[in-house]
Amino acid sequence: MRTLFFVSDLPTQVGATYTFDNEDALHAIRVLRTGPGEIFWLSDGKGTFSTVKALEVSKRSMLCEVLESEFQEPLDIEYTVIQALPKGDRLKACAGLLTEAGVDRIVFWSSARSIGKADKTLDKLDVTVREASKQARRFRIPEIIGPLSTAEVIDEIARTDLAIVFHESATSKLSAITAQSPKKALIIIGPEGGITDEELDAFTSSGAKIALMGRPIFRSAHAGIAGIAALQTLLKSW
Repeated sequence: MRTLFFVSDLPTQVGATYTFDNEDALHAIRVLRTGPGEIFWLSDGKGTFSTVKALEVSKRSMLCEVLESEFQEPLDIEYTVIQALPKGDRLKACAGLLTEAGVDRIVFWSSARSIGKADKTLDKLDVTVREASKQARRFRIPEIIGPLSTAEVIDEIARTDLAIVFHESATSKLSAITAQSPKKALIIIGPEGGITDEELDAFTSSGAKIALMGRPIFRSAHAGIAGIAALQTLLKSW
């Protein structure tokens, strides 16, 4: 499997040479021991990627040749996860898992029972989702948004075609929900203490549907990856 790295000045002209010299280049040289002749991907994180070959490798940079350049179209459906702020390191773990699951937008929500505090932590998630995107070999780095208020989450619901709230009190399974070819879909994951009755009423009144996520009760930070995988299967993205 080819490795993937991100650059801000992606080379796209086939046959051109490019000096790869950012932090990712250091990782490729020092950790992965990338040498002359090795082929890998460079991407701008927005769908465009180039296949390049290392020609010359120094201590901090490498000269590469562009072999091919392509653009990966986004999926027909844009997926958003609205996640109640988890506490501590679970915030980073959650962002990483959702990135690997293929989410397009990760929206953090300050729910009534959220224990986690955003402060400046969300600013640091750019590195988390970038690294997770490299791990997952995805050419589109997801957008990080928030933290939003409950009123702003309601606005998000209004702008989507299908919104699902996963809640343990639900009586319907996700598989029982029907959707008419949505272009935008989202799921809402509550905090460890659960979504309040007031929040649940506000979301359903705005058009969101309630579904049960199986019998086991997930940790809040882990529920999103299960929920989005199930939704992608339901909508036949997988």
